[in-house]
Amino acid sequence: MTTAGAVHAEGDRGDRSGVRTALAGLTTRGRSFLAAGVAAAVCAYVLGQSDLLRVGLLLAVLPLVCAAVLYRTRYRVAGSRRLSPGRVPAGSESRVHLRMENISRLPTGLLMLQDRVPYVLGPRPRFVLDRVEAGGRREVSYRVRSDLRGRYPLGPLQLRLSDPFGMCELTRSFSTYDTLTVIPRVEPLPPVRLGGEAKGYGDGRQRSLALAGEDDVIPRGYRYGDDLRRVHWRSTARFGELMVRREEQPQRARCTVLLDTRAVAYEGAGPDSAFEWAVSGAASVLVHMLERGFSVRLLTDTGTSVPGEGSDGFAGVSQESADAAGLMMDALAVVDHSDEDGLSRAYDVLRGGNEGLLVAFLGDLDEEQAAVLARMRQRSGGALAFLLDSDTWLREPADAPGPSDGGEERLRMLREAGWTALGVPRGVSLNELWRQADRERSGLAAAAGGEGP
Repeated sequence: MTTAGAVHAEGDRGDRSGVRTALAGLTTRGRSFLAAGVAAAVCAYVLGQSDLLRVGLLLAVLPLVCAAVLYRTRYRVAGSRRLSPGRVPAGSESRVHLRMENISRLPTGLLMLQDRVPYVLGPRPRFVLDRVEAGGRREVSYRVRSDLRGRYPLGPLQLRLSDPFGMCELTRSFSTYDTLTVIPRVEPLPPVRLGGEAKGYGDGRQRSLALAGEDDVIPRGYRYGDDLRRVHWRSTARFGELMVRREEQPQRARCTVLLDTRAVAYEGAGPDSAFEWAVSGAASVLVHMLERGFSVRLLTDTGTSVPGEGSDGFAGVSQESADAAGLMMDALAVVDHSDEDGLSRAYDVLRGGNEGLLVAFLGDLDEEQAAVLARMRQRSGGALAFLLDSDTWLREPADAPGPSDGGEERLRMLREAGWTALGVPRGVSLNELWRQADRERSGLAAAAGGEGP
C-alpha cells in the first residue's frame, strides 16, 4: 500500500496571517535572541552606549531574518508512504516506509519528519533529514504493532522546516494518509473430518452430479477457443453445427461460521477477553475451511453475511479464496458488540435450506436462544458449537475446571439437538478443542454403528 503527496514549502507574500505564522514558528532559541536584543537595545538607549545598541540590533534582527527566509523558502518536497504489509494479525509488526524527494531545483535545509500514528501502535516516529540535494531522495522506516485488532489511520505526514541556526521552525502537512488493518490472530488447525462435507468438494470429494448420463448432456454452440475434444458429435449431427459439452460446474462444500456478537452474551474486555477469543476462533476456522476448498461465509447474530455475494451470501465459486478471506478478515478486524437480544436474525438467514457445515462461537445462552440454535441444527449437514460461559471464563483456569451449572445445561440442550457442543474454559487453545470435537464425533459415530472419520 503506497500513498504519495507533495508539500510546497513557500509562503504567501504580503499576507498578515503568514507573518504571524512565521513569528509563531520562532523556537525557544529564537525568542531568547529576540528578547535579548530588545533588552540590549533598551539598555543602550538608557546608558547611551552605541556599541551595545548595535549588538542588540544584531540579536533582535537575526531570528526575524531567519523566520522571513524560512517562510519564503521556495523548494518543494514530495513524500510517499508504503505499508509492508497493510494487513497484519494482532501482535505482529508492520513496517512503514517513508520516502521523501526534493522535486525543486534548490537544495533543502534541515528537515524533520513526524508521522501521526494512534497511540495503540506505539510512539510517534520522528526523523531528522540533513540537506537534501535538488532531485535527491531519502528513505526512512519505522515499525508499528498492536495487540488490539482494528483499522488504524497512519498520517498525515508532517514536515518541519528549520533554519541552520535553529531560530525558527515551520510545520507543513501532507494531505494523504494510509490505513493499517490489524486482523484477529489465526491459529492453524489440524485437518480433521467433520460433518457436512459430502455436499461438494470437501475432504469427502463427493461431487453432486448434474448429469445422469450421456443421454442427458445439454450441449451449447461451439465458441472460438473451445477444446475440440469436447465436441458432442451426436448433437452436432442433430443441429447441423458444432456443439460442445458444457463444462461441469460442481458445487463446493459449504461452511457457515456463526459469530455471536451480542453484548449481553459476554463479560470483560481486552485482548484476553472471551469475545476476542471468539473472534480469533472464527477467523481461524474461516481460513482453515477456505484452505480445504470449502465455500465459506461469515454470519453474525445481526444477520449480516460476509462476503455476501449472491442471495445465499457464500463466496462464489469464481471468487478467489484469498479475496474471500480478505473480506472476512477485514470484517472481523472491526466487528464489535451488537445490541441484539437473540439469534433470531441469524436463524432467518439459515432457514432457507441446507447450509452444509455450521460452526458457531457463542457467548452466554438462555433457554430461548438454545432453542433457536436447536432449530438451526436442522438446517445444516453438521453442527459444531463452542460455548464461552462468562461464569467460567472470568475465573482463573485452576478455579474453573469445567463449565458452570447453567453452561452445562446449555451444552446438554445443544447436544440433544444434534450439535457437537464444547465448553471453552479460559486459556484453552482452539487447536485442542478442534481435536476434541473430532474425537467426540468419532465416538458418536461409533456408538451409532456408523462409519467414523
